[in-house]
Amino acid sequence: MSAHPANFSAIVRGAGPTGSLAALAMARAGWQVTLYDPSDTAALMGRRRAYAITHSSCQLLQKLGLWGAVAPHCHPFDRLELLDLGSRSRTAFAVRDAVGWIVEHQALQKQLLQACNDQSGLQLSLGEEASIASDRDQLTVIAEGGGSPSRLDLGIGFPGFRYRQGCLTALVQLDRQCSPTTAWEVFRPEGPLAVLPLGKGRTQVVWSAPQQQCEQRTNLSDKTFLEQLNNALPSEVTAIGLHDQPAWFPVEWRIASRLGRGTTLLCGESAHRCHPVGGQGLNLCWRDVETLARLASDRHCDARSLVRRYSRRRWLDLLGVLLATDGLVRLFSNRNQLLIALRRWGISLLNYCAPLRRLSLNLATYGPKGILLTTGWQQLNNQRS
Repeated sequence: MSAHPANFSAIVRGAGPTGSLAALAMARAGWQVTLYDPSDTAALMGRRRAYAITHSSCQLLQKLGLWGAVAPHCHPFDRLELLDLGSRSRTAFAVRDAVGWIVEHQALQKQLLQACNDQSGLQLSLGEEASIASDRDQLTVIAEGGGSPSRLDLGIGFPGFRYRQGCLTALVQLDRQCSPTTAWEVFRPEGPLAVLPLGKGRTQVVWSAPQQQCEQRTNLSDKTFLEQLNNALPSEVTAIGLHDQPAWFPVEWRIASRLGRGTTLLCGESAHRCHPVGGQGLNLCWRDVETLARLASDRHCDARSLVRRYSRRRWLDLLGVLLATDGLVRLFSNRNQLLIALRRWGISLLNYCAPLRRLSLNLATYGPKGILLTTGWQQLNNQRS
């Protein structure tokens, strides 16, 4: 990446996985970067969750020289089973290398913060409440998450809605007979349920359901919770233990009315939020970072120009993914007989059409531009299942 003159500087507000990666991308493009977060390191690493990482995110980490540090903490899965209980139909996506990877937040955040600490041209400012002054020509990247106070200060709206579904997460132990390299997306009338393998039988369960049910399930005894979970899981998957206390959070669909103003841009969940179905959340945020990294490498692109170009380039991907995830939830989370028949026909078509399976994975991995890809990482996907 080409180096910028010394006066190209940026502040990144928010040091979660998206903010940390954005700061690293800009610093490695030659910018002088300050990464700021009022939370300290312990708080930033304290979240209990796991992420699905697609090949687009893997390729970004490789470009930034980070994959070697992150990969040992990622568990690959070479098969993704899609099961629709309403239509009693299923299909599978299989890739010899990996469909994707699952990584726990704590391990990922630790590697990113360590890389930030070691990166020249990048200053960490964590756990400090004092605001950081910026000049009018300095780029500011807002990556504070959905409740971003900086976005509110900019007067940028965040329209959208809250789903009736909530999302419950739990780290569980599976029976030894369960495949350690198979992930599941189970569509149930009450909401989708994802099974994300972490290795050694440990699995992150992401269970969508009406919010009242989510709250009730977090208060169940371990035995009762596992009984209800196993009733929801496919027959090939059996949970035998809990590693943590289940927790739930509300799910929202939101997109900022604009992605930047002046020399400030919104990145990650400060700009958009979607349903976790399909594991799009972090990968969509990191495609924001990919666009930012590409523009930051252009030495003729100052802060104002970068914000304008970033805003133009991100809309198609963001709207495409947000509409697609919302459509999937509405299509599968119901008992409408016409939609059940449509789902059965669609899944049957996937089973018998290998190019359609490849296209589906490309779209899930790269967003709308995946429709242009005819070869690549998952070319071997598609023996009939």
